[in-house]
Amino acid sequence: MNASIKLHRKKVYKSNYIKSCMKSFAAIIKKGEKQFVASCPELDVVSQGYTIEESLSNLKEAVELYIEEMGVPDKAIEDTIIVNFEVPTNDKTTSVIR
Repeated sequence: MNASIKLHRKKVYKSNYIKSCMKSFAAIIKKGEKQFVASCPELDVVSQGYTIEESLSNLKEAVELYIEEMGVPDKAIEDTIIVNFEVPTNDKTTSVIR
């Protein structure tokens, strides 16, 4: 076997290993008063940032730290279902009493 085939096999193995270690999670991002708040519903992890990109980047870091410390709960990924739904509002708004 020549060197290029050995090298190619090593790259494929390493690439497959990295893919098998990756998990997908959902991010819900809302505009707060001053920052965007990003949450991962599967793990109940929350972070924030001044831009959407920053809040998502901070959430990824927070999720990585969570997984490093707590591990990935198998049920958290399997039991989470995220759906969008609609309800009639009848053009009503809420008022805050202070």
